Amino acid sequence: MSENIARLRPFLVLVAVLGLAGGFVLRFLGHGDAAPYVWAAATVPVLGALVAEIVTSLRRGDVGLDIVAALSMSGALALGETLAGAVVALMYAGGQYLEFYAEGRARREMRALLSRVPRSALRYDGEGRVVEVPLSDVRPGERLLIRQGDVLPVDGRVIDEAATIDQSAITGESVPVHLSPGREALSGTTNIGAAFDLLVLRPAAASTYAGIVRLVEEAQKAKAPMTRLADRYAIAFLAATVLLAGAAWFLSGDPVRALAVLVVATPCPLILAVPVALVAGLSQAARHGVLIKGGGALEALSQARTAVLDKTGTLTFGRARLVDVRVFASTDGEGDADEALRLAASLDQASAHVVAEALIEAAEERGLALSAPHDVRETAGRGLSGRVEGRMVAVGSLSYVGEHLGGALPWIEGIDGRMTAVAVAVDGRLRAVLLLADLLRPDAAALLARLGEEGVSRLILASGDRSDIVAEVAAGLPLSEAHGDLTPEDKLAIVRQERRKGAGAVMMIGDGINDAPALAEADVGIAVGARGASASAEAANVVLLVDGLKPVADALLIARRSRRIALQSVYVGIGLSGLGMLAAAAGFLAPVQGALLQEAIDVAAIMNALRALASAPGARRSAPDKVS
Repeated sequence: MSENIARLRPFLVLVAVLGLAGGFVLRFLGHGDAAPYVWAAATVPVLGALVAEIVTSLRRGDVGLDIVAALSMSGALALGETLAGAVVALMYAGGQYLEFYAEGRARREMRALLSRVPRSALRYDGEGRVVEVPLSDVRPGERLLIRQGDVLPVDGRVIDEAATIDQSAITGESVPVHLSPGREALSGTTNIGAAFDLLVLRPAAASTYAGIVRLVEEAQKAKAPMTRLADRYAIAFLAATVLLAGAAWFLSGDPVRALAVLVVATPCPLILAVPVALVAGLSQAARHGVLIKGGGALEALSQARTAVLDKTGTLTFGRARLVDVRVFASTDGEGDADEALRLAASLDQASAHVVAEALIEAAEERGLALSAPHDVRETAGRGLSGRVEGRMVAVGSLSYVGEHLGGALPWIEGIDGRMTAVAVAVDGRLRAVLLLADLLRPDAAALLARLGEEGVSRLILASGDRSDIVAEVAAGLPLSEAHGDLTPEDKLAIVRQERRKGAGAVMMIGDGINDAPALAEADVGIAVGARGASASAEAANVVLLVDGLKPVADALLIARRSRRIALQSVYVGIGLSGLGMLAAAAGFLAPVQGALLQEAIDVAAIMNALRALASAPGARRSAPDKVS
């Protein structure tokens, strides 16, 4: 029912505006007797929608300030103070629509995550033919064909031929893995090499990817919705309002005096000013490259005291980059690193492998002129060979290039587990070894330091990458804890554990599908969306629209400032309303006068709330990272 009412909010605002204006037009035209009926007609639909929302809230056990507005409108209709009722109706309908606009849909369906799951699979039949079948028909023990570029529909075992798999979406590993026959491949990963056959181990419903989808959905259902900031004052303010209105009626014997108290007490500084401040904060954050999905998410971000961060694609770039070139002297005396890189990148133009893309990018950054490759032969996942400018060039893994050279390559020192080694041979001799690694973002340390300055006291690194690599990345960073070898379930457990501690809100920052459950579970999930998986962006409350981490601290600063301004509007508005209620109880304000006074208080509260549109001191407009 609440969703249907939400869809009616623009209509209710229009009815309230037209009704209030129509009554005044009738008075101006000399038909004043009809005006009260128009004002009453404009109040009734707003009151009806409000009562329906109150009933729904009470069934959930929520008591909100909306009850005061309902009492005001009901009393106005009952006592014939229809103008006051129409003014309150307009204030309430406008506030509800603004709040609806501010919050949007804080919890989106996992459309992107579900759309990534294949709906069918290529299965071999009894005669060896490949037939496309619905994914639900795939059974363990059957044989599937996985083409280049396909997302694996189920968990399975690689058979006959080796496979090159990009599993960053599931495990967070930035470098593709080479799976030999017999190794298990996970659903949701992508085949970036040649086509291969997969022996099904588990049905689609029990696959790794389906499990992640379930984790996200369960986390979204289990997490309690944010309580509206205004409603936290509901019970105390409601009790004080009813007691004062009742006392005014009892002592004066005039029910209109009680109505005047209720009208002045209608909590429009809360209903209007809070959403205005939050909407302003959302707008300000968007200017800094941060999409915050609603006022509830912004408020949660403002109270964050713990941050759980993914590594790959979050603290690091999430893709291999050239970090070093080990040059070996050639027979012609040439030993130039740029020349070796130029020849390797020229040949790699014929490959779609992510390592090839990294070498081409590195060559372009150095301004090297690439030549066209010829007679190229590629062994999927291992390397390729061909001619560049008449020279025979081979680029690939150490074992691949060693086979081309007819023997093992010399020992190369200084290669650790974080690096991918790519050998380059020219005219039958080893020319260079190129070392690639997933580098730490240059702003990572600064971000963590700024988060600490903004009151985030616990910083936890949670990664699916190997523990030794995580330990090396964490060294020198201001982290409270660092964990590696984590599954999506492990990350989810860490977020839940931190939330149970109750030391402020917990935010999760990640970019991969494997982060999606934890992003959904956290009080505020932040997806590094410029390069991250769309599933993580759907699961998160906050999405970074630029590549980099600078906007995170800026968004935190903006969120806290917006909430502080919203609270100022609340305290000032409620204080002024309190004084007006006392004046109404003493008989100095009629209901219409009280409504107009409340409007003036609203304007003051809203003008204060609009200060959140101004740039927060210390927040810097974000731009994409550029690393040379």
